[in-house]
Amino acid sequence: MSKRRQKSMDGNTAAAYVSYAFTDVAAIYPITPSSDMAQHVDEWASEGRKNIFGEKVEVIEMQSEGGASGAVHGSLQAGALTSTYTSSQGLMLMIPNMFKIAGELLPGVFHVASRLVASNGLGIFCDHSDVLTTRTTGFAMLSAASVQQVMDLGAVAHLSAIRGRVPFIHFFDGFRTSHEIQKIEVLEYDELGKLLDMDAVNAFRRNALNPDHPVCAVRSRMRISISSSARSSTGTGKRSRELSMRIWERSEHLREGSIIRSTTMELRTRSV
Repeated sequence: MSKRRQKSMDGNTAAAYVSYAFTDVAAIYPITPSSDMAQHVDEWASEGRKNIFGEKVEVIEMQSEGGASGAVHGSLQAGALTSTYTSSQGLMLMIPNMFKIAGELLPGVFHVASRLVASNGLGIFCDHSDVLTTRTTGFAMLSAASVQQVMDLGAVAHLSAIRGRVPFIHFFDGFRTSHEIQKIEVLEYDELGKLLDMDAVNAFRRNALNPDHPVCAVRSRMRISISSSARSSTGTGKRSRELSMRIWERSEHLREGSIIRSTTMELRTRSV
């Protein structure tokens, strides 16, 4: 029997809990059914809860999801590990900035309670039409199928993004998983700290835009070879997939295999 601390929570709470550990800045804007993630992070920050770096998360509420993704991009450029939480049409508004975040190899993580993208009529049914629309942005994707996997793969998403310099979408079923309450095993922050690559964190922060040591962050590419770009993106996707699998294996050893033996885990990544 596992001696790990157990707690009853829903998927949104599990995602917010593990996200808070790795986040310096959270740029938020509420949309059903993901609003609880941002609400929990905001509440914990107001209470002074510390992340694994010993700091309180800075929460910024923007005027729309487009503004939230823009804040994520700017915050990452400034050297702060940044997360956001969204769903459906909100994720659609983030797409323009997602291309920039992925293209500049910034380790942001979007936690998505996946939901129908309303087209001919407003709907809040659970499907994956929102995350599937973002496949061409260059983000890697992790899909969680239970509340326990939301916590486990949420950690994998953050650790992989930091180590591999590839942004991640960590998504799960809106309403079904986001609001389902299960008793799960909790990953403690000191344990998550053991899995974190601090060299990668320090390298990311050293590369931040700073007026004291200005650099050219984005190149101008007037001519492009399609074949070479395709090879480059395929290599990035393969590295992020392999890295996620290695981190997952390390976290499973940390848990002494107590969770995954009775669960089928799907790990999906894609980068274009």
